[in-house]
Amino acid sequence: MTDTYKKFETSIGGRAVIVETGALCGLSNGSCTVTCGETVVMANVTMADKPRVGQNWFPLGCEFEEKLYSVGKIPGGFKKREGRPADTAILTSRLIDRPIRPLFPKGFFNDVAIVVTTLSVEPEINPEPLGMLAASIALAISDIPWDGPTGSALVGRVDGKFVINPTATEQEASDLHVMVSGTDKAVLMVEAGANEVPEKEMLEAILFGHEEIKRQIEFIEKIVKKIGKDKADIVTNKIDESLEQRVTSYATSFIEKALTETDLEKRRAAERKVDEMIADQFAAEYDERKAEFEEILEGIKKQIIRDKILTKGLRPDGRGTKDIRQIWSETGMLPRVHGSAVFTRGNTQVLNVCTLGMIADSQKLDGLDDEDHKRFMHHYNMPPYATGEARNMRATSRREVGHGALAERAIEPLLPTESEFPYAIRSVSEVLSSNGSSSMASVCAASMALMSAGVPLKAAVAGIAMGLIKDEESGKVAVLSDIQGVEDFLGDMDFKVAGTEKGITAIQMDMKIAGIDGETLKVALSQAKDGRMAILKSMNKVIDKPATKLSKYAPKIIIIEINPAKIKDVIGSGGKVINKIIEETGVEIDINDDGKVFIGGTSEECLMRAREIIEGIVFEPIIGDTFDGKVVRTIEIGAFVAFKGKEGMIHISKLAKERIAKVTDVVKVGDDVKVKVIKIDEKGRIDLQRVV
Repeated sequence: MTDTYKKFETSIGGRAVIVETGALCGLSNGSCTVTCGETVVMANVTMADKPRVGQNWFPLGCEFEEKLYSVGKIPGGFKKREGRPADTAILTSRLIDRPIRPLFPKGFFNDVAIVVTTLSVEPEINPEPLGMLAASIALAISDIPWDGPTGSALVGRVDGKFVINPTATEQEASDLHVMVSGTDKAVLMVEAGANEVPEKEMLEAILFGHEEIKRQIEFIEKIVKKIGKDKADIVTNKIDESLEQRVTSYATSFIEKALTETDLEKRRAAERKVDEMIADQFAAEYDERKAEFEEILEGIKKQIIRDKILTKGLRPDGRGTKDIRQIWSETGMLPRVHGSAVFTRGNTQVLNVCTLGMIADSQKLDGLDDEDHKRFMHHYNMPPYATGEARNMRATSRREVGHGALAERAIEPLLPTESEFPYAIRSVSEVLSSNGSSSMASVCAASMALMSAGVPLKAAVAGIAMGLIKDEESGKVAVLSDIQGVEDFLGDMDFKVAGTEKGITAIQMDMKIAGIDGETLKVALSQAKDGRMAILKSMNKVIDKPATKLSKYAPKIIIIEINPAKIKDVIGSGGKVINKIIEETGVEIDINDDGKVFIGGTSEECLMRAREIIEGIVFEPIIGDTFDGKVVRTIEIGAFVAFKGKEGMIHISKLAKERIAKVTDVVKVGDDVKVKVIKIDEKGRIDLQRVV
């Protein structure tokens, strides 16, 4: 090892964790590897020497690189190399980014890149919390200005006890999955999925995770003390104080008047008019300093709105802090789809469409864990017109992937099992209009569309987004229910909570300030519950239980179970048998390795015919059983009879009680006969006796 190599050890969740630095990646601003068991992740952070010309926002890039070699897999596809990141990698990148971002200095516009790479992954040891820890350590020991460190912990609950960074086996037995990240003083980020867990227990899980975070930060600070670099001197972008004073003096009264308008469109029009007035008033310098003017105006608007909320409890649209916007929803608007619903809350509107398919339509996964397919898929799309923008459509954004996964997590615990409802389910949320909380509106719309499609959900699911306004000097706090866009943009927290009447199924919380304390978190959870109950009540007026019948356009699916040893007989050489069944009946057939056969189609008659054929192929008669059959051919010594997909022979001596001269004296081809199985030889040949 090099002279710069250092090794540090701690324990997280009862397992040894090793941090190593100085041996690899010498040109990064900060680098480390974190090892737990046989899982090894590497984090590297780099920073540009100066901002790009004209840069007026913080360009932070964060990547979680899932390398399939880390689990001994070769990537699929023609190129045999990792391509576009999988959704799991995108979601983990967001987990790393969200708690780290608020702690960079205001006005810091240098490019910063964080890359976390999986080098080795033990199936039982989740690399996500280790990657979040590694990113924090790499930043903390680097010269990049950052007000960390942060710690991160995944909390599960097994047999009623909370567990830190549960193994894969423990996660399967856990009724909640809570990723918590923060500083030693406050929680910065929560990403949770749960099986209808009450608010009190969810709060306990978050605070349990925060206690672990405090221990991690103490460990990181010891590392920083030994090997941390001095933070670089950087130039932060600051607004000219003289310009800020002049614009504030001129514009404040006009902006205050514009912001008294509670209607969104009228308020936007009033704000545009004020912007034009300011541009005219400061025409000589406006074009050259437009970015500064815009930042000053946003600062004035932010302060006015925040002061009004904190002092008067009044929000931009005239609501009180706990009020929910007007709700309108409807189901079954689209005739050819399997299920549909529109959910509207204020200016936010989401159309959800549910499609049912065969289990073979499940999404195939190629990731680091053992899961190879996903039966329920929720996709979230937010086109430019949803916010009134005119720009080109682009590929699915990370935000869309994140919002889709959040709604998917919220609904998944309420879905029927595969044996109860043998369908692959795709739920697509199209955001038609967005003014805050579109991800939670997609939860509501998806829940209603699934019920409209006849998916037997255990309960309806609703979501609500909470906000926070906090005055740092006085400490005064206002928690806002059902935030709209401007409150999200100008506020200090975006806290999304989804669940049923019984409890929480998903949480996503992000902070724009240095965290939230336990008491404020308790208030937010309680207020979110009240809002969720009101939303569920509104939804239930439109649809309060799943439809009893599927759409006539949805596939009908039946399941039969066969002896796995008989699968080859159903498929046949080169698929000849199964293809013949499909061609003859017009159905779709999927066969699992465990012997489950899924038969799907739109015609009940075709389903039953396919089932009859398959059951005939796999049927095993027992000596002594009797069956109704049909004579299919005769020979001199007997008659061949088809029954239950099988064929056996009645010897001439077994056709009648008395002796007969010819087979055709008793039976002819096409005759219906009752037969009894009297012998099955080692080759499976069946001897029958005619029952008379």
